[in-house]
Amino acid sequence: MPRSIEQGFSDFLITIKSTAAETSATVSHRASIKACIENNFGLKRFTRIGSFGNGTNVSGYSDVDYLACLPTASLKQSSDYSLRLVKESLAARFPNTGVMVRCPTVVCPFGKYKSQHTEIVVADYVKDESGYKVYEIANGSDGWMQICPDAHNAYVDAVDKKHGGQVKPLIRFIKAWKCYRDVPIKSFYLEMRVAKYADGESSIVFDIDVKRILTMLRDNELAALQDPMGIDGYIYPCKTDAFKQDALSKLNTAATRAEKAREAEAANETKTAFDWWKLLYNDKFPDYYL
Repeated sequence: MPRSIEQGFSDFLITIKSTAAETSATVSHRASIKACIENNFGLKRFTRIGSFGNGTNVSGYSDVDYLACLPTASLKQSSDYSLRLVKESLAARFPNTGVMVRCPTVVCPFGKYKSQHTEIVVADYVKDESGYKVYEIANGSDGWMQICPDAHNAYVDAVDKKHGGQVKPLIRFIKAWKCYRDVPIKSFYLEMRVAKYADGESSIVFDIDVKRILTMLRDNELAALQDPMGIDGYIYPCKTDAFKQDALSKLNTAATRAEKAREAEAANETKTAFDWWKLLYNDKFPDYYL
């Protein structure tokens, strides 16, 4: 029995959501990590952030991020040194785990699931702004930069609610392309880009809007995004210019495939549309026939 495009995206969403095993794995090391940091440095706040914390993760590809807000007195002027101190304490607690620094986080790669890979964002509380806590984290150049994860989660939640819960799945579809095609665009950039796009739309139709978002990203050449919450300044798409060039090449291919899929659907060639979606998602999209 053939699927419709709508059914295809509905079934695809089921496959890219976390499994029960992944979800339970995310909490398995939380208490011991928190206790280690608290015992060594003190701890003002320890909370889950990122895609797992906001319901936009992709099964098999998203790790778990925790913000660890340390007392200011426990941090150093050098953000690199601060990360190294936290890494050393966690490595002593988990000696067989391969704990490493990957700025701005300390990574604890536990277990077989990517969801057991835990990234600790070491942070310093700075101020409250518009009712949200603003923190400083390592900026990759031995200094510090401001973030406000609560404000950004609230923005995504508000846009998602406006569209009856359709925006977080849309974010997942765009992130799934990034994951399945190994595209070096920051997940946070994609999340905020999609939310900002959806905020200006009256309705969401997955296949139409996936195509529109990919072509928008291609046409604006992955331009930096002004923070919708007005806190972070600009949100940048890639870590390096080389990554950006690679991402733009893959984005051009993806946008073309999405356009071909939409053209096929408009011509009532549904199987051909499925073939284009499967190509875009590296054969992870459902088959035309159930």
